[in-house]
This record gives sequence, structure tokens and C-alpha cells, in this order.
Amino acid sequence: MIEERLEIPTLGAEVNLYRPDRLADYPGIIFLTDVWGVRPANIGMAKRLAEKGFAVLVPNAFHRYSRNRSEGFMPRDEAEQMQVLHELFDALTPQQMDSDGKAYADFLQSQTNVQTCKIGVVGHCYTGQMAVRMAAIMPDRIAAAASFHGGWLATEKPDSPHLLLGKVKARLYFGHADNDPLMPREWIDRLEAALRDWHGAFESEVYQGAAHGWTVPGRDGVYNELQAQRAFEKEVELFDATLKA
Repeated sequence: MIEERLEIPTLGAEVNLYRPDRLADYPGIIFLTDVWGVRPANIGMAKRLAEKGFAVLVPNAFHRYSRNRSEGFMPRDEAEQMQVLHELFDALTPQQMDSDGKAYADFLQSQTNVQTCKIGVVGHCYTGQMAVRMAAIMPDRIAAAASFHGGWLATEKPDSPHLLLGKVKARLYFGHADNDPLMPREWIDRLEAALRDWHGAFESEVYQGAAHGWTVPGRDGVYNELQAQRAFEKEVELFDATLKA
């Protein structure tokens, strides 16, 4: 495994890049972490994906809040978590998701041993919506987008991600938690109705027994190993079919 720690000068955003050590050009994937940032658990997830034959870029999507921290952004004091959470949300607005997403795609495709054709993107938690937005603003570049326990994907707001589906050409995958206050059943139903009207290629599933954040190892009371493995298999299936075909 080749690992590089880089920075996008135009953003001042740190990125990690992982790819197999065999000399070849690999399909590119942008791996967006959950709101608590880049840390060992999701670095392991990105490396595991890279081992399947991809060049995986992991940006600090919350670079306006802070540079990377070794254990992420979640404060140890539970009383501070809600305040920090809102600060992180404020550090990545929908407009910034659009501009940063383009910068990540440009940077990834400029790297050695990364294919310059279409790429994929996967988001988790708050960045699930960013994956959809990137597919909408770069329809001819994003071939596949996935969201795991993504929140706020189909709200009543005029900038809700589900309203952007008409611009999307990518194949989409949504893995929802069945116990998620950030994506309740009402919103899942609204998203799936919009997906059916869209008539694109998609799959939307609710993972039974899964709480919000279930894919990230190490989160006590949240991580669900069995469902996380299933999610990983779905993710690899999506990117194999769209980026290696």
C-alpha cells in the first residue's frame, strides 16, 4: 500500500491518498469521512477500499474548522459535543461542498497512477449529502456516488440534496440506518420517491439493527460489524461495476 499525505494549496486542505503498490493506473474514489473527521478508524476503511484496486483520496472535509487531529474532532467532554457539532456543520455549507468537491476531484485526477476518466465518491453521515451534490455538479465526471448513514438527504428545504437528482448521471447507492434521527423514515420515503421519479440507476436500503454511524469501527454502542461488512461489500460492488467496467 502506498500512502501519501498531501495538501491542496488552493484550499489549504490536507488530504491522504492510498493506492496499491503495484505499478498501474487506478480508478479514483473520494472518501468523505463523517463529521468527526479523519482518524484511525476511517483511515482503515479507506485503506481497505484501496486494497480492492482503487486510488482513494481522504480529504479533511472540515478544514475550515481545524487541521487534522490524530483522534478526530469529537471532544472528550460530552457536554461540548453539540457545540462542536454545530461548528463543524457551519464549516462546510452546501456551497462549500460544491466548490471543495470540484477541488478534490481535480486534485485526485492530477495524481500519478490515477485514471483521468470518471471517478467515484462515498460520503458518511453529514457528508452523505456532499456525495450527492458532487454527482450533481460534476455529472460527466462522477460515475458513482454512495452515502452511508447520510443525514438530511430529503428535507423540506429548497436546497435539499434530493432536489438535485435531475442533474445526476451517476449510479447511486444509499445505505440508511433504521434508527437515525438525522434521516427519519419520512425522509427516506421522500428520497426514494424522488429516486423513482428520477429514473436513474440506484439502490436504497435500510440496514436493520443499525444506528447512525454504524459503519465506523470503534464507536461503542454504534458500530455494527455485521452490517458494516455488508455495507463494504455493497460499496465495492458499486465501484467495481462503474469504475472498472
